[in-house]
Amino acid sequence: MGAETSDTPRAWRTVLEHIETQLLEGALRPGDRLPGERALSTELGVGRSSVREALRVLEVLGLIRTAAGSGPNSGAIIIATPGGGMSALMRLQVAASGFPVADIVRTRLILETSVAGDLAEAEAAAAASTEANASAPDLAPAELLLDAMDSPDLAPTEFLALDAAFHLALAEASGNQVITATMAGLRSGIEGYALEGVAAITDWHATSARLRSEHRGIVEAIRRADAASARTRTHDHISGYYAETFVDVP
Repeated sequence: MGAETSDTPRAWRTVLEHIETQLLEGALRPGDRLPGERALSTELGVGRSSVREALRVLEVLGLIRTAAGSGPNSGAIIIATPGGGMSALMRLQVAASGFPVADIVRTRLILETSVAGDLAEAEAAAAASTEANASAPDLAPAELLLDAMDSPDLAPTEFLALDAAFHLALAEASGNQVITATMAGLRSGIEGYALEGVAAITDWHATSARLRSEHRGIVEAIRRADAASARTRTHDHISGYYAETFVDVP
C-alpha cells in the first residue's frame, strides 16, 4: 500500500498534529478553509479514511465546521476561537496520549502561582483605585465550588472534579484567556492524576480536609491582597498533594 493510501491505526493523529502545528504557528486561523481530503491524504501520506476520521474529531471538538458538496462553501473551515481551540487541542492530546504527571504539575506550578499572585495584585489595585468602576476579581464562582466541596457526602471522584473546577475558576477570574484555555485543556489530566493518587492516601478524610483548608487559604490571601502569600500557598497546595501521592516532586 502506497504512502498516499497508508492507514495505520493512529494515522488520523498525523492529520490532527499537522493542523495543530499550523494553528499554533498562525498558518491557520478562524475563517481559513482546510485543503480537501485528497490533498491532505497526499500531503501527509495517510489514507483518506484517516483524514475523514481526523476531521470528525476536529468537528466534535468545535475546531472546524464541515459542509458537504463541491461549491465554494463546501469542505472544512476553521471556526475555533483562540480559547476554545487551544483548550480543545490540549484536551485531545491528553486523551490521545497523555502528558507525564510531573510535566502537568510543573506547568500548574508555573501558571497557577502566577494567577494567584496576579489576582491578589488586582485586588490591591481595585482597593487603591479612586475610580468608581474599578472592580476586584470575581472570586464568587470559586467560592461557590469551595462551599460545594464542604459536603461530607462527596466521593473522592466528585471532590476532585470540584477541586479541578475550583482551580479553573481562579484562572477564569484572572481574565487571561491563554491561561484559562491551558487550564481547561489540562483539566482532564489534572483530575486523572489526582484521582490516581487517591490509592496512595491512607486517610482520605484528613487529606480532603487539608485540601479544603488550603483552598480557603489561597482565596483568603487573594482577598487580603497578599500576593506573596497567595503564590506560596498555591505552590505548596499543588506540590503537597503531588508529594503525598507520587514519588518525584518537582
